[in-house]
Amino acid sequence: MPEKSISEMSGFEKAHYSMSSKIFRATLMGSIIPGLASLAIGLGLYTYVLVNRYISEAFNLSRSAAAIIENVENTELFADEVMTAYHSLSDSELEETGSEAYLQRFASLTKRQDYEMIRSIFYDLLESSDVDDLYLAMYDEKNSALVYMADADQETPLLPVEWEEVPLTEARKFLNYDDSGIVYDYNKTSKYGWICTAGVPVYRDSGEICAFVLADIRMDNVWNGMRFFLISFFIAMILMINLDAWLMTQHMKKTLVKPINDIAEAAHTYTKDKQAGAGVTDHFRNLDIRTGDELENLANVMSEMEKNLEEYEKKLTGITAEKERINTELELAARIQESMLPNEFPPFPDRTEFDVYAMMQPARTVGGDFYSFRLIDDDHLYLVIADVSGKGIPAALFMMACTIIMASNAMKMESPKKIIEDVNNAICSNNNEEMFVTIWLGILEISTGRLRAVNAGHEYPIVMHAGGNFEILKDPHGLVAGGMLHQKYEEYELQLEPGSKLFVYTDGIPEATDAGNVMFGTDRLLENLNQCRDGTAQQVIKRVEDGVAEFVGSTVQFDDMTMMCIEYKGKSL
Repeated sequence: MPEKSISEMSGFEKAHYSMSSKIFRATLMGSIIPGLASLAIGLGLYTYVLVNRYISEAFNLSRSAAAIIENVENTELFADEVMTAYHSLSDSELEETGSEAYLQRFASLTKRQDYEMIRSIFYDLLESSDVDDLYLAMYDEKNSALVYMADADQETPLLPVEWEEVPLTEARKFLNYDDSGIVYDYNKTSKYGWICTAGVPVYRDSGEICAFVLADIRMDNVWNGMRFFLISFFIAMILMINLDAWLMTQHMKKTLVKPINDIAEAAHTYTKDKQAGAGVTDHFRNLDIRTGDELENLANVMSEMEKNLEEYEKKLTGITAEKERINTELELAARIQESMLPNEFPPFPDRTEFDVYAMMQPARTVGGDFYSFRLIDDDHLYLVIADVSGKGIPAALFMMACTIIMASNAMKMESPKKIIEDVNNAICSNNNEEMFVTIWLGILEISTGRLRAVNAGHEYPIVMHAGGNFEILKDPHGLVAGGMLHQKYEEYELQLEPGSKLFVYTDGIPEATDAGNVMFGTDRLLENLNQCRDGTAQQVIKRVEDGVAEFVGSTVQFDDMTMMCIEYKGKSL
């Protein structure tokens, strides 16, 4: 332990007694670890050499076998007869490979003297090597197949014209071999598992390839050769790791664990005293930690923190009071905003020609969505739903300004087109914050069901005609209000019959997301609406609200959600 405090040490002494230096020295105590790393590298090299030795042996064996059969037997003639028989088969006949009828069809090829001679040569060569199989075959690149001709296996040989599917990459690798280096490929078979195939081509007199002498090595041989080495290595590694961990733990207990526990105990006592209302402020100052590293520095910092915490608590009390004041003002703003929206239902109990219901659920205390409906006169119902860019207080203030402008213009009996254009110009004339609003606005002629409407960049409305389903109405879209001064908007008409319903909403409904970040979407919206085709306007809204809540679960609401439903009933008889 150093005699100096950390503040009295030189730079070299601080580095020497730092926690990093102690951990480094503790790690050096496990000197066996570099040895284990060397063993791991050696294992990799051993595996690499062993695999390459097997591949070289298989390649050399196939090359020797090819040289012998080219000098002893007319391999070209036999290979051509096998491939001729193979190519004469239809696709359905090829699917029967390995069956008794398939093998009997080509039994005559197994009685040939050259076939028996090739098998005998292969068998003698195979017995004197570590290779698992040696055989004569030809690749069919068109069908990604390997056609067998003669197999050295004495127990279950693959007979002439038998074939099996191989990867196209393997077939091309062997067919494109240019006699340079060693050609081989790995493949997983259902019979032997992973095997490595190496080989050489057998050429015609014209220089073309007529067959391949191929040798297979089962990778099980490689794994078995490594198994004992791996087990020994694993046991040694476990013993060394446990020994190194024990030595390091003993060292860490002395240099790290005890000082940390002392600091933790001081923190625990400090918490208890604070809860009891005690004014003691020397919990960390009395710690005698002189490790000369970051732990001693931590104890000093904690001591300074303890002295200053009383001041922080006083500041925190003031901040809390200010936050409560802001929350109170936000709640007041929310009540003001709520009071501006129609929220008494039914809103026109003496009017039986129509029914209307709406709701808004802000993402924050106050929101930027709004809706409104009011009777302009006895025969005209003003309807609007809108979504201001952004959220919170700025969006709410912008929303209220837009609401007042539109309501004022609507009461002058102006057309929806004129109302939207006037609102757009009013916003653009003094819009330093560059905010905008999407609006759907309509005026319903109650006596006829004729609805005149304008869409300023808002979501498409959804309409259900009497006796039908809810369907999206892709109405003419204009630019959002506040986007460009003197923007012109297109007004359209929609005829509502008794029993028709109109559903308008903001993008917070289809864009509501669940825990997997999947959106609710318009398809689910239509599905929920059509489950309540015969319901009242309030029941339709409730169905959608419940559907969204079931979909999102406990996911935090990201955007304001507002919707309004109007049912047109027509004149009572």
